[in-house]
Parts: sequence; structure tokens; C-alpha cells
Amino acid sequence: MAAPKTTHLALPSRNPLPLSAGQEQQVRDLYYKRVRTYCADEIRDFASCALNRTISATWACRSHRLSMNKCMISHATQEEQDAAREEWFASRDKRIADAEAKEKRKKEQEKFHREWWGMPSLEEEEAAKNSGGRKS
Repeated sequence: MAAPKTTHLALPSRNPLPLSAGQEQQVRDLYYKRVRTYCADEIRDFASCALNRTISATWACRSHRLSMNKCMISHATQEEQDAAREEWFASRDKRIADAEAKEKRKKEQEKFHREWWGMPSLEEEEAAKNSGGRKS
């Protein structure tokens, strides 16, 4: 008896790798930025129309709002989300290198601060804590 043939369903995204909530937020921010970039002219037109208006912006800027929403909806696709996710993964190494450089800069600044004020270095402080805390 032949085994039943199984069919695999297509994944909804080209990048199914699960990310943490913070990473997903970074991907979403990139996605929103990309969509806003495509619709920058429409957003600018609506913002200039709504400037110095309150309730009257609802009907006075209706055509601008509709064109802005139409543009954003047309660009808010799964393909754009996938592109934002790919961009996030592509820039991951750069973000890691930036974080390492920032940490290195922080340690250098702390070392300078300790030298400037005549404070013991972190290694000296640790040695003093370890030797002072033990009773022989």
C-alpha cells in the first residue's frame, strides 16, 4: 500500500525565522519607514493642508488624506514587509559592530575618567574587593 502523498503549504513570508518582540519592532519600524518614503509627497501635501487646522481639516483636506491613505495602502504589502525584514538581516552585522564599538568607547571613556580623577582602575578595585573580603 502506497503512503499518502503530502503537500507542503507555501509559507506566508520568505523569511519565516522567528524574531524577538524587540527585533520584530525594529523590522516594523523599517517597514513603516519604507512605506512613508514611497508616499512622502502625499504625506507632505496632507500635512501642509492640515497645518493650522483643527476640526476643519476633516473636510478641507479630505482629498489629500484619501490620496495619502491610498498610497500607503498600495505600498503596505507583504512584499514590503519581506523587504524590510531582509534589510534588517542585511544590516545586522553592522548593528552588532556598532554596539561593540559603542561598548569599547564607553570603556575607554570610563578608563579616562578614572585616570583623570585619580581613581583606581576597575581591575584594581576588583583585586581590592577580592583580597579585602576574604579572611585568612
